[in-house]
Amino acid sequence: MPELALHLLLFLFAAAFLAGFIDSIAGGGGMVTIPAMLIAGIPPLETLGTNKLQSLFGSGSASLAYARHGHVNLKEQWPMALMSALGSVFGALLATVVPADVLKAVLPFLLIAIALYFGFKPNIGDVDKHRRMSVFLFTLTFVPVIGVYDGVFGPGTGSFFMLGFVSLAGYGILKATAHTKFLNFGSNFGAFIVFVLYGVVLWKVGLMMGAGQFLGAQVGSRYAMAKGAKIIKPLLVVVSIALAIRLLADPAHPLRIWLGM
Repeated sequence: MPELALHLLLFLFAAAFLAGFIDSIAGGGGMVTIPAMLIAGIPPLETLGTNKLQSLFGSGSASLAYARHGHVNLKEQWPMALMSALGSVFGALLATVVPADVLKAVLPFLLIAIALYFGFKPNIGDVDKHRRMSVFLFTLTFVPVIGVYDGVFGPGTGSFFMLGFVSLAGYGILKATAHTKFLNFGSNFGAFIVFVLYGVVLWKVGLMMGAGQFLGAQVGSRYAMAKGAKIIKPLLVVVSIALAIRLLADPAHPLRIWLGM
């Protein structure tokens, strides 16, 4: 595709900064960057590939910030990140041959359910609770399943990881947020490799947006660490509902097509 004008690159940089800020706290950064790239005239497949490149900077930046302040041990989390990456590789390959209509139809309602869970469960805070699944089982089952989802489709991946860490691993919400980011980095990296092999990554755009993501994630992660559950919980609810509404508002959404809307 032709070179993007400077004002479009600056627009995408600003969008990536905002996405990095939001994603480092509650996930859902793709809700900002994917529409922004489509508005800039980038074709859908290149948008998905380039989105994975720039997302690496945001999830990597947030992971380093949380690790630096002792909220996550990245060395201990490598097995989970690797399983997330392997799952997303499989998901990205699956996306090339399997229609995602059913997933697209169900996803908004899953996101609304997540928003209700975090919004109405009164005892979710910064303190860890009882673990319901061992680290080993969590790594071998839940993590790669969400990785596959990220490779196939993507929106809401951070919300699903958060749900797992809070409800299954028993983490407090700040600790869950910190651990989510490195797994998101893994799933982004796995899918990114597949998209590179397919030649659908726009490197100049991705690196420009990556710089915005990196800076936004640094600001967002520091804000989350300062405010804890007071900001993470409501923003997670808002982002999940906003993403569900955006998906349902798309005229091409399978549910709207099935209902003739």
